[in-house]
Amino acid sequence: MDFRLLIPILTSFLIVLFLMPFWIRKAKQIGLLWDDMNKWKSKKVAGSGGLIVFVGFVLGVLLFIAYRVFYLKSNEFLIEILTALILISLLVIIGLIDDLLGWQRGGLSKRSRIIMIALASIPLMVINAGRAVISFPFIGQVDVGIIYPLIFIPLGIVGATTAFNMLAGFNGLEAGQGILLLLGLTIVSVYTGNPWLAIIALCMIAALLAFLYYNKHPAQVFPGDVLTYPLGGLIAIIAILGNFEKIAVFFFIPYIMEIILKSRGKLVKQSFGEPKRNYSLDLKYDKIYGLTHLSIYLFKKAGIKATENRVVYSILALQALIIIIGFIIFRKGIF
Repeated sequence: MDFRLLIPILTSFLIVLFLMPFWIRKAKQIGLLWDDMNKWKSKKVAGSGGLIVFVGFVLGVLLFIAYRVFYLKSNEFLIEILTALILISLLVIIGLIDDLLGWQRGGLSKRSRIIMIALASIPLMVINAGRAVISFPFIGQVDVGIIYPLIFIPLGIVGATTAFNMLAGFNGLEAGQGILLLLGLTIVSVYTGNPWLAIIALCMIAALLAFLYYNKHPAQVFPGDVLTYPLGGLIAIIAILGNFEKIAVFFFIPYIMEIILKSRGKLVKQSFGEPKRNYSLDLKYDKIYGLTHLSIYLFKKAGIKATENRVVYSILALQALIIIIGFIIFRKGIF
């Protein structure tokens, strides 16, 4: 490995690490503050910190492009990388609009959000990204042709973006999940001959690690939709460009579970718990409408205090287990 590749990764990390305190101060000055919903005495926390994560990520990826163009004298995958940055930038704009409209007041409507995210996937559609050969159960491999960019790409972007946004609301959860998922896809990228995708994923992982320093319990800043939208989109983009959608979907099992549970509440029930004086969490509703609720329920059944940290760690442990199982199941197609 060329150690020069560490420069874009470290750049992403350091930019977020040093710029986030500035953003936290500015967010407080302009009143961009949200309640920390899982605390007994809720305090106001800076919102939309994902904007700085995006800045760090983009600058890191641009340095990676410069490395390939000026040092390697290669334009290979340049269109794909720039297209990915355009798509992610569009998702950041949509997420920021949603944040500024206020998630507590409904933000963008579900229909508007889906339409805008689908339109944001156009850059990936027009370059005909990915491979149009899909394996169907009992049928085998089928070349779906133009249907892949017109139907499957927007479905993948919309699905990953909206699903990733559902499992959120706990200190460190979104960043932790993003790190684990992208780490899994980094390994897949390396072993399937796509190291350029691995560097892109590592730039975001580095940015998320720096963000997690400020977002871990007790959070000083929240990610906002300005992070969850592009992060979910990036996961889908890497899977599409690397042609390993199946294992990426398998990694997304916790989010599929989240969608199923949220569907019981018509996708309107929130993931938060009900904070208690003893710093534990109780169920906010009579039924379970998400993995966070399931985690609180299981801790209570086991006689264990359901704290915010424990809920987050339990979901991260589930995600890590799913990724490990995915590597075992799909090992012949990866290693």
